[in-house]
Amino acid sequence: MDFGDLLTIQNVVPLLRAKDKTEVLQQLSTRAAHSTGLTQRDVFDALLQRERLGSTGFGRGIAIPHVKLRGLESLVCLFARLSQPVAFDAPDGEPVDIVFLLLGPEHASGDHLKALARISRLVRAPRALERLRATQDRESLYAVLTEPATSHAA
Repeated sequence: MDFGDLLTIQNVVPLLRAKDKTEVLQQLSTRAAHSTGLTQRDVFDALLQRERLGSTGFGRGIAIPHVKLRGLESLVCLFARLSQPVAFDAPDGEPVDIVFLLLGPEHASGDHLKALARISRLVRAPRALERLRATQDRESLYAVLTEPATSHAA
């Protein structure tokens, strides 16, 4: 699964200003609502409920909030780089500055898991992570995100 299948350039946020985890989720929910046709409240409530089960903080400054939603037709991904890191209850205790939001249809478990695995592979590649943190504009971030997975291995 490639990021080009999940992510549109409009869903890349090069600089998201938020003071805490809740505000990050609120702002991304608003953006996701525009992309999906779902309400901001439905997306936000589902994300909060998911966070109550356990933090989606991944570690190394990354969070991957993800949830399945009724009424969603296909997987949707948003990427945001935060202007300032925020606490996200990650296992390593580090604040988060990179967020991948993944929304999946209610009954798309296989595709949802494949998408999470694809994100996980990308953020485990040190070179890709460095480039995501160093890149400033939407188009360049999108180019990094949608490179074939083998390009990130070096």
